[in-house]
Amino acid sequence: MISGSGDRFHQDTKYFRDTLGGGGFGWIQQPELYKVYPKKKRIPLPPVPSRATIDFTAVLKKRRSIRSFSRQPLTMDHLSYLLWASTGIHRTEHGYEYRTAPSAGALYPIETYLVVNNVEKLSNGVYHYAIRDHALEALKTGDFGPATAQAALDQDMCAEAAAVFIWTALFARSKWKYHQRAYRYIYLDAGHIAENLALASTGLGLGSCQVGALFDDEVNEIIDVDGADESVVYMTAVGHPR
Repeated sequence: MISGSGDRFHQDTKYFRDTLGGGGFGWIQQPELYKVYPKKKRIPLPPVPSRATIDFTAVLKKRRSIRSFSRQPLTMDHLSYLLWASTGIHRTEHGYEYRTAPSAGALYPIETYLVVNNVEKLSNGVYHYAIRDHALEALKTGDFGPATAQAALDQDMCAEAAAVFIWTALFARSKWKYHQRAYRYIYLDAGHIAENLALASTGLGLGSCQVGALFDDEVNEIIDVDGADESVVYMTAVGHPR
């Protein structure tokens, strides 16, 4: 029985052999793959270390949701690694810049923002990850941890964590090719990125907790996106476990 909008969406976006869906697309109309804030201060991130952290099997066994964080700050080296490991570029082939997490059609609709509460050499505030240049763009300064916690259904860990990763979707990047089916892929993409971050955090001896319970437009207001063309889809709190 189809009773709600979620049920209808699942049915309406199914692929069938006789009606695959999707339709045609023109390359000239493809949206930009990188969002940048050219008027904002840009902060280069340290080079990503090439060495492994701990054995991958050990990482899988140790990963768990951590909801209590100490006041020990993240280092810039840690932050650099976490950003790269979750969604950074790791190779270029055939004109494509491939990232550490898979994306349907290599369209990469997910953008990464940070609410920084306690990171060495960084003022508290809101930042955007400029993926192509592996740098941060400073959007605004201030203590946004409490507002982020409140927007996450009053989960205090978002104010206690050293940083909160906020992932948004620029829906047009995927809809250009996949139309309404794109929403399925967008949420899958966000999940891939969040799992990369969770495993990378564990490998560094840090803790993380994924956050899907949130008031969307309250988070959108913190990072100044419109909630229509671009909107939050997922978050993760990261820091040193208490």
